[in-house]
Amino acid sequence: MASIRVQTAQNVSLEYEVASLGDRIVAAILDNLILGAWVAALAVLFAMGKLNSTASMVTLGVLAGVPYVFYHLACEVFFNGQSIGKKARDIRVMRLDGTAPSLGDYLLRWLLRIVDTGLMGGLVAIITIAANGRGQRLGDLAAGTTVVKVRPQASSALAPTLSSVAGYQPVFPQAALLADHDVALIRQLANQASARNNYELLNELANKVKEITGIQTDLQDVPFLQTVLRDHAHLAHQ
Repeated sequence: MASIRVQTAQNVSLEYEVASLGDRIVAAILDNLILGAWVAALAVLFAMGKLNSTASMVTLGVLAGVPYVFYHLACEVFFNGQSIGKKARDIRVMRLDGTAPSLGDYLLRWLLRIVDTGLMGGLVAIITIAANGRGQRLGDLAAGTTVVKVRPQASSALAPTLSSVAGYQPVFPQAALLADHDVALIRQLANQASARNNYELLNELANKVKEITGIQTDLQDVPFLQTVLRDHAHLAHQ
């Protein structure tokens, strides 16, 4: 399976598994089924009401068309880079530097979706994703994003990671503010949250660590917690 390695602004090297073409196709099918079900439900409701006037047809068109046009943009902006289909396949939009995309990045992906999936039945997107090795369609290339797997691996993402590399420099020296029992609790909760795909708990945990330590960073929750645990282990053994 293809993967990408990114170097963050904090000089942390992270590796992500790129979402497979199959996962993205299945996610797209699920999203289209949801949109199709919405349109079908509206059509049935209007048919039951026997509303055949021009105004009714315009209303039906608006209610069906607006969600269809803005579905992917709204989902990715408000659901942290995931549509319902992407969430079902445990994949997510991410920038190549490991940070969360901005609104502008999501807008670029959305605008170029017309070319990627609107022409030749999505063949443009399929060819582009298969060819570039980073899981990027044209919208991703323009926005500097890709789609990665977020499902935890068999070995826990938050397993103890003592750094024995000579000359290792902690990324967050504030990790020393955490007590040993705090670190043990963080690792336990993070492991449980990762195993259950509980991203809300991971986010709450990361925010709590930032509150205690005063750390400010754009790193996503799991890489941030990994780095804090590694830094604390290094500082504790000095």
